[in-house]
Amino acid sequence: MGIDPGTNLLGFGVIRVIGRDVSFVDMGVLDMRKEKDHFAKLRKVSEKMEDLLDIYRPDELSVESPFYGKNPQVMLKLGRAQGAAITAALKRGIPVTEYAPRKAKISITGAGAASKEQVGTMIRKILNVEFAPEHLDATDALALALCHYFHLTNPLSSARTSGDWKHFIEANPDRIK
Repeated sequence: MGIDPGTNLLGFGVIRVIGRDVSFVDMGVLDMRKEKDHFAKLRKVSEKMEDLLDIYRPDELSVESPFYGKNPQVMLKLGRAQGAAITAALKRGIPVTEYAPRKAKISITGAGAASKEQVGTMIRKILNVEFAPEHLDATDALALALCHYFHLTNPLSSARTSGDWKHFIEANPDRIK
């Protein structure tokens, strides 16, 4: 399951993986734009996540990692929404993996600056399904789920290439001066 958490819209996308076959299950959006109280929004994020996790029982959750923004208040609120979504999964023992928006876009479209529309187009092609999502946040969530699937099934992806400096140094001693 992939989650694109936000303070106004929370997108979710669910895929099924059997062996190396991946298929579309569901996607949707929790719209909280009419809710003015930030704490009520967080409660809704938590409740919706609990419902989704109970319905789909995912083995893993991929979530968009925090990214730098210009407005610290917006970033704080976004971080709280991410925390509410992540906590719901962790309470159920579901492993969580974060992906930067750019990494998810690259894994789906090959371009880190791809638009939401481009991501949606590629999601349709990859999953071989037609859908007209109410909001593009749902296709972003599917992109996160697919990004995680691609990461797990990529033979070049391993603990040694996990992206942290320790593993990079161990794998590339000749590149360190």
